[in-house]
Amino acid sequence: MAELLLELFSEEIPARMQARAAEDLQSFITASLDSAGLTYSNARSFVTPRRLAVVVDGLPATQPDVKEEKKGPRVGSPPQALEGFLKSAGLASIDQCEQRDTGKGIFYFAVVEKVGRETAAVVSEALGGFVQRFPWPKSMRWGHSELRWVRPLQSAILLFDGKVRHLMIPISSVPNPEFLMLGNKTKGHRFLASGEITVANFADYQAKLKAAKVILDQAERRASIKAQADAIAAKEGLAVKQDDGLLDEVTGLVEWPTVLIGKIDDEFMSVPHEVLTTSMRVNQKYFALLDKSGKLAPRFLVTANIEATDGGAAIVHGNERVLRARLSDAKFFWDQDLKVSLSERTPLLDAITYHAKLGSVGQKVSRVKALARDLAKFIPGCDAGLANQAAGLAKADLVSGMVGEFPELQGIMGRYYARHEKLPEAVADAIADHYKPLGPNDTCPSAPVSVAVALADKIDTLTGFFAVDEKPTGSKDPFALRRAALGIIRLILENKLRLKLRDVLGLAYSGYYDSVGGFEKNAPKVVVNDLMDFFGDRLKGALKEQGARHDLISAVFALGDEDDLTRLLARVHSLENLLDHADGRDLLAAYKRANNILRIEEKKSGSRFDGNVDPRLFSETEPAESALNIELEFAVRGATERIELEEFGLAMGYLARLREKIDAFFEKVIVNDPDPARRLNRLRLLNKFTSTLSAVADFSKIEG
Repeated sequence: MAELLLELFSEEIPARMQARAAEDLQSFITASLDSAGLTYSNARSFVTPRRLAVVVDGLPATQPDVKEEKKGPRVGSPPQALEGFLKSAGLASIDQCEQRDTGKGIFYFAVVEKVGRETAAVVSEALGGFVQRFPWPKSMRWGHSELRWVRPLQSAILLFDGKVRHLMIPISSVPNPEFLMLGNKTKGHRFLASGEITVANFADYQAKLKAAKVILDQAERRASIKAQADAIAAKEGLAVKQDDGLLDEVTGLVEWPTVLIGKIDDEFMSVPHEVLTTSMRVNQKYFALLDKSGKLAPRFLVTANIEATDGGAAIVHGNERVLRARLSDAKFFWDQDLKVSLSERTPLLDAITYHAKLGSVGQKVSRVKALARDLAKFIPGCDAGLANQAAGLAKADLVSGMVGEFPELQGIMGRYYARHEKLPEAVADAIADHYKPLGPNDTCPSAPVSVAVALADKIDTLTGFFAVDEKPTGSKDPFALRRAALGIIRLILENKLRLKLRDVLGLAYSGYYDSVGGFEKNAPKVVVNDLMDFFGDRLKGALKEQGARHDLISAVFALGDEDDLTRLLARVHSLENLLDHADGRDLLAAYKRANNILRIEEKKSGSRFDGNVDPRLFSETEPAESALNIELEFAVRGATERIELEEFGLAMGYLARLREKIDAFFEKVIVNDPDPARRLNRLRLLNKFTSTLSAVADFSKIEG
């Protein structure tokens, strides 16, 4: 068994593109092998800033030989048919074919043996075209090259079983044809190693690269950076601020990582720590350090791609100088922003377009203020005045110098500015938290004012975009409406809020009618219905992650009148508890049986059986009919009363009592009685049974 080694060597590949590129290259190689019928034991991909590499172990030298059988025309067919068949099968004479009786006549069959090609030839043939169409998110051309690559491609390795596969990939055509030659040579570190490296196999390749100051394995580089960072921080009595995303990015920037520590000037430590860490992370790729109390320490870590002869002193000095300039800008923005209050900034929001059809950000703020006031009454402990104040100031930091420089700090800076103005802490927190939750792993606001503003902001967003028909389609969701809906669901359920979602959505729509032209006053019904369907789909996904059954959510949601999500969830859990017991499961089976009978009979007669049941038509000799009717009357009254009191567990208990009576009915009573009147009465009784259950949930949507 043989080994295949491929490397594509270029100028620096952007860190954000590296992992996907390595996966794409490995997927292409393995797909090519699979389609050629070639087996292998394993395949691995590697990436550094200047190279993509794939190694595949356990490959055969050649493809397996295969036999292909092709059915031809019937014996005795015209010569033209025979000639066409021979040509398609690649045969010279009909004598090379077999004759077989298929039971429908005697036909010619061609059996063609194909000798397997060399594995190296198969890969080489496929590789040239793939390099030409490699799926980089962004690519470039250089010189006279017609080849598009993320950065100029310089050389490549293609080794099979230790042997060089010389392949020329065309990168430009006439009048100046150029080719990329695949061989067995590569280069090490740009600064720490010189000359070319000749490799014989993967083990030799990896070892020689390490000797040339290149750690090929990205996981090994990542671990090295983390270990060095932790050790340096511990030596200073500090800890590295965890940032896996930054660690991944830095791993893609270096081939031979060396972590060094630098100092932040004390004058910048008065600037909010989020500003410092964001500036260091975004602009310089530095790691922040924390002291024992968890506060930001006046130190940072930089990962160099070189071993310096002076121990890194010049590198640290240079990075401190660059950081000083960056933080000077940040401090300037901070000092200037503090001179203008949030309320003074809000008129500037009128000049920022929120959406062409939905008005300005200032108009959105006005709508959110009104909606937050209305929502306050549904949120225990929420002061409507504070909710109104927080909503009015929530977007003001968008026109601050700091957020203009660092958009990811929106909301966070608003809280600092609010605290500087000595506004109520609830208002400051609501400004910072109103974008939350941003995803499933983000914390959900729980402070009453924060909940009101966060809900109002997201509900306004969803309502507006649905009203102008900017709904998510397929995988496209440019305005993050799915995330907004999931955020609303979390805010309601995690805070156990009791509100009628349909009514709230209607209020949100009326806010657009009052502030933006082009909205019809009486149009919200369609928008609200679309939104409720959208919420239903998102709710199924959200609750499924909590272990709830999606079919039970559908069964309760299908009632159409349940838009209190907290109450809906309670009904789902009660229904789930019912179906966890034998009585509930048998009741569901009886419902499906009754529903099937009714559906069949309704199709035959063309009418429904929703009339009143006549007790006078019950059998005088079989009490099961009467017993079921009495129990249904009892269940309807009891379940209805308990649902109104939101005692859903007890309501389900009334339904569970029906199990014994419906079982006896099906066992002892013939529904299709010869007497038409009695038959109609029994069908009405079954309809009464299904209707009783449907008052609690749509049992037809329950699986099982």
